[in-house]
Amino acid sequence: MNIDFACRSLRVVLTLGLVLMCAGCGLDTAPILDPKGPIAMAERDLLFDAIGFMLIVVIPVYVLAFGFVWRYRASNKKARYDPDWSYNGRLDAVIWLVPALIIIALGFLSWTNTHKLDPYKRLASSVAPLEVEVVAQDWKWLFIYPKQKIAVANELVFPSGTPLSLRITSDTVMNSFFIPALGGQIYAMAGMQTRLHLLADAPGRFVGKNMQYSGNGFADQHFEAIAASQPDFDAWVAKVRQSPDKLDATAYRALAKPSSKHPVTYYSAVEPKLFDKIIVKYSRNLARPDQATAK
Repeated sequence: MNIDFACRSLRVVLTLGLVLMCAGCGLDTAPILDPKGPIAMAERDLLFDAIGFMLIVVIPVYVLAFGFVWRYRASNKKARYDPDWSYNGRLDAVIWLVPALIIIALGFLSWTNTHKLDPYKRLASSVAPLEVEVVAQDWKWLFIYPKQKIAVANELVFPSGTPLSLRITSDTVMNSFFIPALGGQIYAMAGMQTRLHLLADAPGRFVGKNMQYSGNGFADQHFEAIAASQPDFDAWVAKVRQSPDKLDATAYRALAKPSSKHPVTYYSAVEPKLFDKIIVKYSRNLARPDQATAK
């Protein structure tokens, strides 16, 4: 049997099984099973491959469990009972070698795909990526577009088919940035910067969220990620630039105050290097003790 065909067949079976399990909620609430970009698709395939390898053990265990119960039921007088049996080399080899081979296969998958899906690795594309700076706050998300010189609270808009390059930090406790339909999550930490590269295959609207508990407003810390056509994205940028609000130092301090269910807010201008200043604000507190004493 062709290995590629077998893998595709296994993925189809796993997909159908997971769809049936999630039939009550639908794929709209389980976007990991319905990826909208190459990163999310690769992560879903890796999940299915891992489950497929683990089923090599899981399925026989369940089959044997029910088989033993049926064969050695009280009414079956023909079942052989051998209490003195203690060892079988072939059976022992199967019991140990099969799980060992599965662990080796899972390790190989994890190793190769960890490097392939490195969130810091830029996506290969003939189109220049859109740079966006992401700041986690209590309990909202701020998106700064440095080249467009605009900012938006709780809405991320980008062109479909264009790589999205994100620089991520936090101006509060640790958060975790996650758009399930496009890729995996990555932490946002104060005084530090993480990177994430995503791509949407086609226009669409996706849910973005914080996956790290961060206090009272955590449950409502959502944002909408919108993959638009290039003309629609350009029109959206023009719309944001018409906003009377500007994100200077004073406006940022007001925005950074804890607030839940914060509405989408457009800023037609942004204080230069605001993202870097947010990181440096926490980095100053990380000076070495001997340096602090010298000062």
